[in-house]
Amino acid sequence: MPAAPGAPLAFFDVDETLITIKSMFDFYDYFLAAVGHSPEEQQRLKDDARSLLRPGLPREQGNRLFYRRFAGYAAADVAAHGRAWFDGHLARGGLFQQEVLAALRGHTADGVTTVLVSGSFPACLDPILAHTGADIALCTELEASDGVYTGEVLRTMIGDAKAAAARRLIEESGVPAAACFGYGDHTSDLELLRLVGTATVVGDNPVLAAEAAERGWRRIGGAVTV
Repeated sequence: MPAAPGAPLAFFDVDETLITIKSMFDFYDYFLAAVGHSPEEQQRLKDDARSLLRPGLPREQGNRLFYRRFAGYAAADVAAHGRAWFDGHLARGGLFQQEVLAALRGHTADGVTTVLVSGSFPACLDPILAHTGADIALCTELEASDGVYTGEVLRTMIGDAKAAAARRLIEESGVPAAACFGYGDHTSDLELLRLVGTATVVGDNPVLAAEAAERGWRRIGGAVTV
């Protein structure tokens, strides 16, 4: 849904901010088993995927390379696996950062438009969006042809792209950035946090911790989950 005109916005990074895991990689692990790869092939592909986190590889490039792994799969099938992946986590517990989830729902109760901002993709984010009651997801968008993923990425949502997308949404809503909120855990969230009037750092990233100390931002520990 679009942002409500004039309503403040609260932007939530997802991985290791709203939830306790890196959704892309955790889902990929689940997906490999679900589509029938052997244990040996699963481990090879998991290791290869995590090599994209290596130092020196730009995060946007790694993001694009990661999503090539879904080329040839029907988007609807991947989405169905995403719902099953999420349901499994929900049943086991420990997926959500309790204090951050409470903050999101508190903003919703106050009439604030809540926005998930993530380099992950709809197969992971749509179930999270539905469960939390968030209003909007700004995420990586994959190209599909006749309902099948091509392996190409139409839009990434990594690093500076997060702040740029948030800025556009704020401008469209007509609300001052100073009236908006942001939550993040990683240095790639820094520009997003600097954009808004009220920022919250989740976890113990030293760069964000130093910025929070300098600017008087709120901090939330990253260990309490539901």
